[in-house]
Order: sequence, then structure tokens, then C-alpha cells
Amino acid sequence: MKEVLSNRTKTHIRDESRKPSAVLVPIYFKDGQYFILFTRRTELVHYHKGEISFPGGGYHQDDGTLLKTALRESYEEIGLSPEDVIVLGELDDEMTRGSRYIISPFIGSILPDYNFTLNSFETAEIIQIPVFALLDKGCRREEPVIEAADRQFIPYVYAFEGKMIIGATARILKQFLDAFSEAAGYGLS
Repeated sequence: MKEVLSNRTKTHIRDESRKPSAVLVPIYFKDGQYFILFTRRTELVHYHKGEISFPGGGYHQDDGTLLKTALRESYEEIGLSPEDVIVLGELDDEMTRGSRYIISPFIGSILPDYNFTLNSFETAEIIQIPVFALLDKGCRREEPVIEAADRQFIPYVYAFEGKMIIGATARILKQFLDAFSEAAGYGLS
């Protein structure tokens, strides 16, 4: 996976009217398969209430880098210590539609059965889904293309056991699954 990510050119989005942010796409291997970790946001947060997302949030000047933003936010939201994450690479920037953020996604390998501590204001639950379930053809659908902010968005929707992954998270997930599929051809290391 690391090789596939390092051999690609990341697409950066520059837009001074939007706020930089970052997310961590946590993955782990357990019982012979890979899993991806999501969070469900609480109804208390300002944006994207109740949505399924990756741990992450807005850039703070003290972070210095967007990678540090993703790691700090993951620690704040789910108690995932930065030293327990092996960063494998990054995906293309994505924009949110409603909250005016540019998201820089980073992929990180974590240990299975991690002892998470949820921030009760931000995180309602942790959702762990097998990657191959998300690759199943029946899991994803594409809605008609949306034009917004002089860009086109493909609204992907992933459904797994009653959980719906939509918006920027679904677009980031699509990028991850494409890279994962390519890495599977190389052996995933």
C-alpha cells in the first residue's frame, strides 16, 4: 500500500475561501482481512451531525502540518495516540460542500483491538468495516454529478449493514478503495 501511495501524485486543492483540514483513514489487519475504521459524529457537533466520517478536523496553526492535524484530531476524537499510527501515505484533497473545508486525507495503519477512548462531544461511535465488504459491487452507488464551487462532485454512497457513508467521506473512501485494489495486485505491503 505504501508503495502505491508513494508512486502517485497527490492533487492539492487551493482555495483561500476554504479552511484547511485533515483526516486519518485508519486501517488494520485482523482475522485474515483488512478493516477500515470510521466514526459517527454526534448530534452535538457544529457540522455534519450524525454523519459517518473519518477522525479529523480543522488545521490549527500550532499543528504545523496537516498530517499533525489528522493525528491530533484522531487523538482528540477517539484516543488514538499518534505514536500508534504508521502513516502509509496520503490521498487527494477533497472539499466539503456545506462546511467550506478542504480535507487532506492520510492513511495510517493501526493495531487491531486498539483501546479507543471516545470524545463524547464529537464521537458517537466507532464503526469498523471489512475493506472487502466495501469493495463489493452492491455496497456502492453513484448519484448524478453535482456542480458546486466551479467543480464537479460525484456523489458516491456506500451502504453497509444499515450505515450510509456519503459526501466527502465517501469520495475519500473511493480513493482509498482504488489505491487498496491497486496495492492488492502488489501484495499490500
